[in-house]
Amino acid sequence: MRTIRDILQEKGFDIYAITPESSVFQALQLMAEKNVGALMVMTGDTVEGLISERDYARKIVLKGRLSRDVPVREIMSPEIVAIGPEEDVERCMTLMTHKRVRHLPVFENERLIGLISIGDIVKAIIEHKEETIRQLEKYIKGGR
Repeated sequence: MRTIRDILQEKGFDIYAITPESSVFQALQLMAEKNVGALMVMTGDTVEGLISERDYARKIVLKGRLSRDVPVREIMSPEIVAIGPEEDVERCMTLMTHKRVRHLPVFENERLIGLISIGDIVKAIIEHKEETIRQLEKYIKGGR
């Protein structure tokens, strides 16, 4: 099975971040520009938390607040579930399911090196299963 490092090498190590003082509106603009569903919240190299579209929907829209008036710090998730790059993809799927999170920051030697989404994990699992099927079909047909 593939590791998180394999996924990051394929998708890239780009990390999109915003400061805790930025407005939620600015965070949404950056998410739209980068076509991502979450951003790391950072002060310099220090991770403060994570903000996602889910945070926006539940903590701004449903409460009738205005995204331009609310700083990211007020709605971000300050306690994040994180993983290392050598973590197994299927273990990450289990972790995301049990913790009910859609994004996992990836740390190596206490340094943030990437962000994995549930979509990245599902894609990797599907690709692994498809490769297994191809190998089994080849074996059944007598090929090597």
